Amino acid sequence: MKKTIDIITLGCSKNLVDSEQLIRQLEEVGYDVTHDSENPKGDIAVINTCGFIGDAKEESINVILEFAEQKEIGNLDKLYVMGCLSERYLKELSIEIPQVDKYYGKFNWKELLADLGQSYHNEIEIERTLTTPKHYAYLKISEGCDRKCSYCAIPIITGKHVSRPMEEIIDEVKYLVSEGVKEFQVIAQELTYYGLDLYKKQMLPELIERISEIPGVEWIRLHYAYPAHFPKDLFRVMRERDNVCKYMDIALQHISDNMLSMMKRHVSKAETYELINQFRKEVPGIHLRTTLMVGHPGETEADFEELKAFVREVQFDRMGAFAYSEEEGTYAAKHYEDTIDQDTKNNRLDEIMRIQQSISAKLSASKIGQQLRIIIDRIEGEYYIGRTEFDSPEVDPEVLIKQTDAALSIGNFYWVQVVDSDEFDLFGEIIER
Repeated sequence: MKKTIDIITLGCSKNLVDSEQLIRQLEEVGYDVTHDSENPKGDIAVINTCGFIGDAKEESINVILEFAEQKEIGNLDKLYVMGCLSERYLKELSIEIPQVDKYYGKFNWKELLADLGQSYHNEIEIERTLTTPKHYAYLKISEGCDRKCSYCAIPIITGKHVSRPMEEIIDEVKYLVSEGVKEFQVIAQELTYYGLDLYKKQMLPELIERISEIPGVEWIRLHYAYPAHFPKDLFRVMRERDNVCKYMDIALQHISDNMLSMMKRHVSKAETYELINQFRKEVPGIHLRTTLMVGHPGETEADFEELKAFVREVQFDRMGAFAYSEEEGTYAAKHYEDTIDQDTKNNRLDEIMRIQQSISAKLSASKIGQQLRIIIDRIEGEYYIGRTEFDSPEVDPEVLIKQTDAALSIGNFYWVQVVDSDEFDLFGEIIER
């Protein structure tokens, strides 16, 4: 009888890719694997943890404790932990939660197979068992980060930037297309650094151009770019290639020169504005997603007012924000005193998101009457749920089409006319094109 293993993935899509690779390897050697099941039933559980910020660490620890309790009462034979939290706090976790049979870091999870008495199969290294809907996948092109932003623990956890060889990535895309994937979310901790270690120059434009030439690749969407030294040839690729979505996820964090300097972002306010203007000039129709931080040590009321004015002026299509939390080992933790109280951080976060909510509602309303191409992700209640090229899964608005309007297939593309909107989503009707 096959043994069942439950995989639980916490944190970002980069972790999800690791879990999907592990699932494929486990299935190859005869295990049944469930992923993020609401009621895991397996003999073995593997928790893939996140260690980015305080809330994520707390969630990971709570999940480990829940499964440790299940093991203690006999509902679980083995419990393993991997991922970023485990990479960073391996010794501490081993002492604090000894019920876990073994902790693995971010990169040595392949040892888990050996500990289960199995071998890692190199011949299927680029293969994955997707946990996403079968028509889209996340495509990780590198690991680690060479940026040294003051607040960020990622370089401490994952180490220096390591690009994957371009041919390996191309082979993976071809494999995923053969499995039915049409849409690729290209991810990395920092996309624009891709190629500098392997090829001694920024290779992201060439990589995206090559992926776009693969038959069956319908949409390519780019996540997590850095504003300093942005590879400008990417503008041309995004403009010329119809299957490269006019979408860029670029974390700007702040706009005041004081804060950009304290955050060690190596970019100025003027350069940030120039880059945004270039995007909108070079790639007409581009939708920009960004992430901002409030409450970093040294952020004055004047800095925050400048940030609010920036958000109002630029009118980001998509925006997230979070409050600073001190992460041990970072430059900020070592050199700055965290003097801004939590209430002030939370109030600033709420205020900046209220501004964006109003902008998002206005931008959504401006799409009423437009005809847009969408892909259908799922059925929910009385609606088909789809997305445009300007919407990434999980984080961005969706398009809702009443099931009574047409019979649609999940994973297929359709044209809709936008007939209404709310603060978050669009409502569409299917049209013939």
